[in-house]
Amino acid sequence: MSKRIFLSLIMLVLITVYAYPYFYSYEKYDLKNIESYNTVLLTDSYKQISKEFTKDWKNYGKTFLVLQKNYVKKIYILILILIPLIFLLHYIIIGPKRFSHDGEKFLIFNVLNRLVHWITAAAFTILVISGLVMLFGKYFGGGSFVRFFRYLHAPAAFIFTPFAIVMFLMWVKDMIIAPGDIKWIIKFGGYLSKKLDNIMPVGKFNPGQKSWFWLATMGGMIMMFTGYFLYSFDTDVNNLRIYALIHNFLGMLLLIMFLVHLYMSLFAIKGSLKSMITGYKHEDELKYMHNRYYVKVKGGK
Repeated sequence: MSKRIFLSLIMLVLITVYAYPYFYSYEKYDLKNIESYNTVLLTDSYKQISKEFTKDWKNYGKTFLVLQKNYVKKIYILILILIPLIFLLHYIIIGPKRFSHDGEKFLIFNVLNRLVHWITAAAFTILVISGLVMLFGKYFGGGSFVRFFRYLHAPAAFIFTPFAIVMFLMWVKDMIIAPGDIKWIIKFGGYLSKKLDNIMPVGKFNPGQKSWFWLATMGGMIMMFTGYFLYSFDTDVNNLRIYALIHNFLGMLLLIMFLVHLYMSLFAIKGSLKSMITGYKHEDELKYMHNRYYVKVKGGK
């Protein structure tokens, strides 16, 4: 195990060292004031980029312009308002699930699991925050503040990508859709009830966690792919428009699930976050929240 951790740390160092590569030149678009990724972009340059994206109405130009101008920011604002509001109502009306955390402890997540999870989570959080700051840059006054988060976005992506792949390989077997998962999702797993007994039985991961896993890993890879071209401009304008639309709307789904994950781990299930810190879950929590897995590990003793 220590060897794995050491190799993971070496990987992290290498990724960090190479996190600031030089991207392709913007010269093909005849954009001035832009030399490389690390160059400060001036207002005129932004205007030229925007003009290049929407200068004609062929192919995807009109669709891109309409969606970007009239819908994207509004949808993101609705997500940032409605999702937390729904969770607030759930917390007030239903309340969090509480456990005494008595009884036997079971090791659920080993050191490697936790290390990969937290590095991936940290990089993903930076991507979410920096992406939102760039999207709503004008509301933050632009300038150095927005530029700072723009410079954070690409390195965070370079860290997220390899660790997301490791996380995928690490947990993919446990994340395969199982019988009853669809029914669990339809009934929200029993989380709309105040009674612990109404929580539907699941294995090591519930269908909500599985959904988040597949969206974060597979969706994250698509975000990295489209994001690369949005940074490098190494494709034609019509492709850039398509990639921008994919990036924005997939980002909406990721933001929703990210907020769900935060609420469930920080508020909806008291003490849940500790399992990803210590690696252990207590018997009473495991018995209710992951009954099938509890029966399996208990029977193995």
